[in-house]
Amino acid sequence: MILNVTKKDSYENLASHLFRNEAGKMVSVLTRIFGLPRIEIAEDIVQDTFLKALDEWGFNNIPQNPQAWLYKVAKNKTIDYLRHWKHVQDYESDISHLLKSEWTLSASVNNMFLDNEIQDSQLRMIFTSCHPLLPQESQIALTLKTLCGFSIKEISRALLTTGANVNKRLFRAKQKLRDEHLKFEIPMGDELAKRLDSVYRVIYLIFNEGYSSTESEKIIRKDLCAEALRLCQLLSEHKIGDNPKTYALFSLMCFHSSRFNARIDDKGYVILLKEQDRKLWNKALIAKGFEYLSKSSYGNELSEYHLEAGIASYHLSAKSLDKTNWNSILKLYEILEKINPSPVTILNKAIVVSQISGPQAALEEVLKIKTLEKYYLYHTTLAELYKDLDQIQKAKTHLEEALKLTNSAAEISLIKKRIEELKFNRRFL
Repeated sequence: MILNVTKKDSYENLASHLFRNEAGKMVSVLTRIFGLPRIEIAEDIVQDTFLKALDEWGFNNIPQNPQAWLYKVAKNKTIDYLRHWKHVQDYESDISHLLKSEWTLSASVNNMFLDNEIQDSQLRMIFTSCHPLLPQESQIALTLKTLCGFSIKEISRALLTTGANVNKRLFRAKQKLRDEHLKFEIPMGDELAKRLDSVYRVIYLIFNEGYSSTESEKIIRKDLCAEALRLCQLLSEHKIGDNPKTYALFSLMCFHSSRFNARIDDKGYVILLKEQDRKLWNKALIAKGFEYLSKSSYGNELSEYHLEAGIASYHLSAKSLDKTNWNSILKLYEILEKINPSPVTILNKAIVVSQISGPQAALEEVLKIKTLEKYYLYHTTLAELYKDLDQIQKAKTHLEEALKLTNSAAEISLIKKRIEELKFNRRFL
């Protein structure tokens, strides 16, 4: 990767871009070298490498190939560390025997920074971060920290918690991995299938937080979505992830990402699907989504990712809301409900029912759900259905309730806008 850096770029922004793109690769490689119990050594070397870059580059001294510069510094620091401590520490790396000899030390470290080895190390890291011994929130935090180069502040913002809590989760996660003497490796056999499900879940949770961010600043966190896509593509390019479920998840995220430019207006308001300018949808991402949806059709497995990607494909292939194939979408939701009978699935299915059978039928479905009273989209859905039924006061009540249940500035703006619009309705009470 040779970056085209102009004088408009500050090296602070360049360093931030490089850290986001390279830190996870470097930490993964160095963790493979030092062993999982010494992941902090890997993180310290990466941090020192970037501090050295900030100190030496300056505004007019940025190297032509910043990535190569960073890798060279990290490799030299690693070799120096290994030489200094080779008589004191043993490493649980699969190349540990090569690290203790001057004849093989430098070559072994250099080889770990080859593209195929970087990919292998990153996959080892994501399977380690998503180990079932760790709580889900720790899996996400560890993935964002070690693989995605997120700072503690960024992780705390993404997970709606404090920096202190993130640090505690990371400390406990690393301690658990050490206490259980886990290997930094890709699992095999039956364990691989189980771990893959955890990896898929974490990747999709990261994407969903980016797609509908619950933070107060903005509704879309493209950095989170981009990392989820990158990790899923990394998985799909390796034989362990070469399967329909990986392709279905990647397809689904491509479809959702394709609508980014149409989801927010110039004032920061959320634009609902029915009001979006479909010309702004990213055709290249839609095509990529259909490519991977086709690849996911091989075999007998039908996962929730297949169904959700199929639903998204019908929305994206329709020329307008009225021309959407709602009956096919409903059939997919009915199958999805059997696989994953979550309240949110039932809520989404009810929205489709409103397009086919009208708001009253949909309202009856939504009112059967008893576990989403604290979910703001539950109340915005009810508000829309009551508005369509000319029950304006009830619509207003549910919008006001939804307003209390979200911290997203973009969602708050949209809900307030919809409350204001009700005032222009002659039936407003």
